[in-house]
Amino acid sequence: MTDPASHPQRLRVAHLNPNAANPFHLRPDADARQAIAGELGLEQLSRLDFQGNVRAEGREGWKLTGTLKARVTQPCVVTLKPVRSDVESPVSLRFSPDLHIPEGEEIEMPDEDLEPLGQFIDLTAIMTEALSLALPEYPRAPDAELDAPASDEDTAPVDTRRPFADLDKLLGGKDQES
Repeated sequence: MTDPASHPQRLRVAHLNPNAANPFHLRPDADARQAIAGELGLEQLSRLDFQGNVRAEGREGWKLTGTLKARVTQPCVVTLKPVRSDVESPVSLRFSPDLHIPEGEEIEMPDEDLEPLGQFIDLTAIMTEALSLALPEYPRAPDAELDAPASDEDTAPVDTRRPFADLDKLLGGKDQES
């Protein structure tokens, strides 16, 4: 990361200025990008930049707005050749101290951009999640082509034999060869 003292990865909510924007800018170094690439199953993450600000919203809430930019390399879904993509995605989240995460196997969050507010806002976790959501789902090399589906003429003839036709002879003990 660039100078961690001036660009923290986690913002302590108690230290945020409620009367002004609290800017942030994360640009992970090569080791951090490699760790994120491994976590997300990327072949390479050659560039990653996340910047924006956090502002007070209402009496106790906070709103994060920012932009994520990245250059990723993923395997092609057809040929497995490396495919490089540039990603740019807006990020917007609201944090509320009144929101509690429901427990259970199947839970439904009331709002996708609403998060519970704790003591910290973890910018690295937000950046990693935003990147995972912005990645191309099916990266494809420019020259990659799927084989055409088989036509009816190309399929093998249907087997019309009756596999149990002689079963009654075997069960009845009749010997046809004698």
